[in-house]
Amino acid sequence: MPHFSLLLLVLTSVPTPQDALTMPPPPPGMRVLGTEDKQLLLGSAEEPEATPEEDPEEVEPESTELEEMRALEGATLDPGARPNAEVLQSLRRLGLANPLRQRMLDALEEPTFREDEAEAELSLITDVASFDVSRIQGKYDIPVEMQPLVAQYIQFFQGPGRKWFRKWMERSTRYLPVMQPILEANGLPRDTVYLAMIESGFSTNAYSWAHASGPWQFISSTGRQYGLHQDFWVDERRDPIKATTAAARYLKDLYNELGHWYLAWAGYNTGSGRVRRMVERLGTKDFWVISAPEEKGLALETRHYVPKLIAAALISKHPTAFGFDEKDFAYEPALSFDEVKINDATDLDVIARAAGVDVKEVQELNPELRRWCTPPASAKNPYTLRLPKGSAERFAENFARIAPKERLTFRVHKVRKGDTLSQIALKYGSAAEAILQMNRLKSVKTLRLNAELVIPVPNGRGGGEGTGQNSALARKVAQARSSGVTVLRPEDEVPAGTPRGPVATGPIKTEVINGRKRVTYGVQSGDSLWAIAQRFQVNAEDIRKWNNLSARTSKRALKVGSVLYVYPDNAPKQVEERAGTVIAQRAPAGNAGRPGTVHELAAGESIWSVAQRYGVTVEDIKRWNNIKDTTRLPTGLRLVVKAP
Repeated sequence: MPHFSLLLLVLTSVPTPQDALTMPPPPPGMRVLGTEDKQLLLGSAEEPEATPEEDPEEVEPESTELEEMRALEGATLDPGARPNAEVLQSLRRLGLANPLRQRMLDALEEPTFREDEAEAELSLITDVASFDVSRIQGKYDIPVEMQPLVAQYIQFFQGPGRKWFRKWMERSTRYLPVMQPILEANGLPRDTVYLAMIESGFSTNAYSWAHASGPWQFISSTGRQYGLHQDFWVDERRDPIKATTAAARYLKDLYNELGHWYLAWAGYNTGSGRVRRMVERLGTKDFWVISAPEEKGLALETRHYVPKLIAAALISKHPTAFGFDEKDFAYEPALSFDEVKINDATDLDVIARAAGVDVKEVQELNPELRRWCTPPASAKNPYTLRLPKGSAERFAENFARIAPKERLTFRVHKVRKGDTLSQIALKYGSAAEAILQMNRLKSVKTLRLNAELVIPVPNGRGGGEGTGQNSALARKVAQARSSGVTVLRPEDEVPAGTPRGPVATGPIKTEVINGRKRVTYGVQSGDSLWAIAQRFQVNAEDIRKWNNLSARTSKRALKVGSVLYVYPDNAPKQVEERAGTVIAQRAPAGNAGRPGTVHELAAGESIWSVAQRYGVTVEDIKRWNNIKDTTRLPTGLRLVVKAP
């Protein structure tokens, strides 16, 4: 027990109320302790009732150091009381250099507090199920206990899930230093951060089957409810700082509603209503009771959610004790950055060059960006962008000197039926590669109907003028190609809105007219000339000619119930190449299959052009050569073009 004289020395060093000066508010990351907190820190055995938040104006501004002293009184005066997690946390917040902290240490004579001294390392735990978790409970400000499912999850992370847990650990050091202060500032235990670990592995780009996104895996509606903006340009669910703030608010609401952190975590996974109904039905707030296998009401994922979180927290703070070697981890550096204001939609590549950093660094620091550019903004309402630490000043100097021709402006295009990427690029005077790059796409054959695309346009152009020699656009195209972006030839693109699979399956009548086979085809919903032409292996232009259709009348002819005539038995076409474009011409039927059964794919050729040349179908060539994907066939590929 501490000497009374030492305690008296500590207590007398605190000014009396009459002599005390007005104390400043606590610094960022620190909070004023309320009645509940004081009860907890004094070792109250009863769980406090959830009460509404106090009005900050009604809270007496007191010295943080005084609050820390009061937090330790209970542990100091009761020799049998072991400091709980809140007491430990309060003392840690004083910092190693604080003289009051050292005086408290001397008074308490508690070696556990001495973080500046080497602590006895926890030895390897060989029997997880029987491990006494109370030995390390003081290291956590969340409740942890060893239940059978907790032990099973520890064993899972040690075994089958080991490589994934290693990645989570490596990534954790990047985000813990920024996430934990946010949680604490919002009144949550710092170790709540391990919920983000089991939700996403601390991945900002995680996206689930339920359309949950970001490190805290918010679904769209809940994200908006807690202030996370989502639109064409950004998805703030992926931002580690903004999403953590939202998660803290959400979890605090869940805790206030359900009354226990285990229940709050379960509610985060399945919704508070389901958990509340289980609590009311069974008359208990014991998570282990309401999650028992014999109790119906919680999904398996929710029953496992809390033990999984506890297991992750236990291993994360004691990896070597649970069978991990520190040498196995390549820890990422803590997240740090500068912030700059951007007044207009700006290419990330231009920003990176001005800052003298790699564009990937800019993207990693700004995961909320959904495009390769910042959102539209203005001097009055700028967009705040993060840059690598120490690069803001260089960016400001260089960005002001970038000439207009080195920049791009942007348009938003909504995909309509019949659109192709090449047509859109031509309309705006852009380039297909640049469009794919700006929208973070590697390649596309068919554009999704009603999707929105950001179109990079040379500065000062409104579209339809061709790409010219604009250096910014040329650089963007070169960058796209070097990063693996590929575009299809216009003739290989499928117009937007074209149904997938065999679509031309309307009523068919086959007859011979003047010695030629003619198919009468009834148009059905979703048909296009391109789709019908593909079905019968003919050209869409031939269908127009056979039916006396102009470009204008083609649309009327494709109404459901209309009839088209198709002549599918025309002679195969001979293919020639002009300036990189494949041109099909008619050839006598006797040339089919010549000059041999093997064809070497030349530059610019496609499966379709080869099939036309040899009088066979695309499906035949795919079947004979065991080809499933025809979009990436290398030049020089030897194809069997006649039945073996």
